[in-house]
Amino acid sequence: MINILFAAKSERWDEYEAPLRAALDAHGLNYSLGTDMAPAEVDYIVYAPNSDVQDFAPYTRLKAVLNLWAGVENVVGNETLKVPLTRMVDEGGLTQGMIEWVTGHVLRHHLGMDAHIVNPDHIWDATPPPVSADRPVTILGLGTLGSACGQALARLGFPVTGWSRSPKQIDGITSRHGEAGLVQALTGAEIVVLLLPDTPATENALNAERLALLAPGAAIINPGRGPLIDDDALLAALGSGQVGHATLDVFRVEPLPQDHPYWVHPKVTVTPHIASTTRPSSASRAIAANIQRSEAGETLLHLVDRNAGY
Repeated sequence: MINILFAAKSERWDEYEAPLRAALDAHGLNYSLGTDMAPAEVDYIVYAPNSDVQDFAPYTRLKAVLNLWAGVENVVGNETLKVPLTRMVDEGGLTQGMIEWVTGHVLRHHLGMDAHIVNPDHIWDATPPPVSADRPVTILGLGTLGSACGQALARLGFPVTGWSRSPKQIDGITSRHGEAGLVQALTGAEIVVLLLPDTPATENALNAERLALLAPGAAIINPGRGPLIDDDALLAALGSGQVGHATLDVFRVEPLPQDHPYWVHPKVTVTPHIASTTRPSSASRAIAANIQRSEAGETLLHLVDRNAGY
């Protein structure tokens, strides 16, 4: 019998219990699944970092912790966690949702749609936008989400440059890495999409110096993590015109405080952390498949590198 503890908020259990059982059944696993188990009997924890489980030491039989979120910054540094930790990669929900959100906002800025949607002075400006081949896009972060979004944009004809900590080869994307590569990736970019993880090394990845590398009037799109942007530097760049617009889905403090200047800035679009989310049905299939791999002695998918922080 495989004992699986679901450690998340109660509303998540209501959403996940049925699809998790269906996915585990589909893999033919002999299991017990619940929200209340003796720690010494638990084999796997399906985990949300905001759950009540913060001390993993009592879970002496634990084989792995399977994170329900793509981000692991709130658990990766937990010194009581000694077993493998996986991050959520949900192709059917999280990845597809991010592709759609990023593509939609890239096209919005590329086509200049705001000028036509909000046009109180009834200005007739027949200037056409450039075609996608003339609009360079840079994606910071070439993990599962960044790679998928970059390839989707490349299929639409955008010249896509991606940056990552280490070298990568991805069809349709010009890949850069390292500090010199970051400068290359940002120089002249007209649209920048942030999909880096939240680590000490990525905090303020877009600071005043790097914002100055962009093409004047560039658009910033951040569905990644709030700390990736130096907020004061971005507000200054918006004020000077160096950045033409910022579409922000994530913030250092969430919900975004009502008195934050982003809410009322005419060149900022705030969306309430909705760019993408895991869907219980597809996420449950990913979790069940990983448990089956572990039970078969195979390497878990989407293992977190504790040193890198993601």
